Amino acid sequence: MMGSALRRGAHAYVYLVSKASHISRGHQHQAWGSRPAAAECAAQRAPGSVVELLGTSYPQDDYSNLTRKVLTRVGRNLHNQQHHPLWLIKERVKEHFYKQYVGRFGTPLFSVYDSLSPVVTTWQNFDSLLIPADHPSRKKGDNYYLNRTHMLRAHTSAHQWDLLHAGLDAFLVVGDVYRRDQIDSQHYPIFHQLEAVRLFSKHELFAGIKDGENLQLFEQSSRSAHKQETHTMEAVKLVEFDLKQTLTRLVAHLFGDGLEIRWVDCYFPFTHPSFEMEINFHGEWLEVLGCGVMEQQLVNSAGAQDRIGWAFGLGLERLAMILYDIPDIRLFWSEDERFLKQFRVSNINQKVKFQPLSKYPPMINDISFWLPSENYAENDFYDLVRTIGGDLVEKVDLIDKFEHPKTHKTSHCYRITYRHMERTLSQREVRHIHQALQEAVVQRLGVEGRF
Repeated sequence: MMGSALRRGAHAYVYLVSKASHISRGHQHQAWGSRPAAAECAAQRAPGSVVELLGTSYPQDDYSNLTRKVLTRVGRNLHNQQHHPLWLIKERVKEHFYKQYVGRFGTPLFSVYDSLSPVVTTWQNFDSLLIPADHPSRKKGDNYYLNRTHMLRAHTSAHQWDLLHAGLDAFLVVGDVYRRDQIDSQHYPIFHQLEAVRLFSKHELFAGIKDGENLQLFEQSSRSAHKQETHTMEAVKLVEFDLKQTLTRLVAHLFGDGLEIRWVDCYFPFTHPSFEMEINFHGEWLEVLGCGVMEQQLVNSAGAQDRIGWAFGLGLERLAMILYDIPDIRLFWSEDERFLKQFRVSNINQKVKFQPLSKYPPMINDISFWLPSENYAENDFYDLVRTIGGDLVEKVDLIDKFEHPKTHKTSHCYRITYRHMERTLSQREVRHIHQALQEAVVQRLGVEGRF
């Protein structure tokens, strides 16, 4: 589940999960020549064209906005690469759930799905989760669409309805998710999420409760800040207690005992009540995940009308950056042996503190242009920068915004910091990339260059 557009301030449960968590092979920038890069962008919506992805052809239309940069990341599945830091986090969570939650026959209660295709329908990504048709999280500027009906999932919650409909009532989903976003050390267009869902029958929820046989899961009342209109207060409080206890145990397993935790009320379209968990780590409060009691309408539509449940989601990159002290999200895509070897541990629970690679000097270039009168979206610019500059771009800052007093045209000036993770960049190669970007913004975004 995940965060940026569902509620702009939330990092997690994204749609239940951390928005923060998101890098690439630095040497790939050499594949982007100025004209090839611009041509590649311009070809994205050629009439009658198709995009081939994971063995399937998808016809393109006016919603298609995938770039080659993003397409090359599909199928990398960093969370399944043994000894990768994201794999370590996933395995630690998986091990915890396998050991702590055992079914009647001694088998793990939670099943794990970590190889589901990232290509989903817009119905799976939005409608199945009760996200309104006019909700800002659907915007083309925030997502990667193959066409109007198919997209790269924006959160692992896109699989929730299908798994519930298949009859599952306790599962973990882990996978890569895709969002168009700003450029800095905390954000990357591809990141990884882990979410969990658990449903309870009346018998399971009230087992061990005094006079539990007289209690009910459902009633018809009114919705309040504390419960949905179809849930009894007793049922909601027990589900909420189980959810928070489950998550408290999980973060204690990951971070160690004695961790200070607080819960913040928040909003997600598919849970109510909803919460974000914050931890006090090294004296700083950090939001690490989102969670809540599942909307009964969602549960009912998937065929589990007699059950009530909870769900939570977290960002693997965010946890790994906190736990292993990794400073830049691009590092997760690095193939530098100096990075990877630090995580080859014999025990997945072994403490690891990332030892920084030599930090190579940055190269800084500015780009200024007049915005078109309409249809300019900042995420389109960021996506173009990523397409042409690749992982050589460390961050992009809007440093100046100016409106001409006579023409009323608006000018933006962005400062782009280029830095290779594994070697020193030359002025020549950065100049080549920056010139390609200048050409592309004029051709693709309809701006008027001031360079």
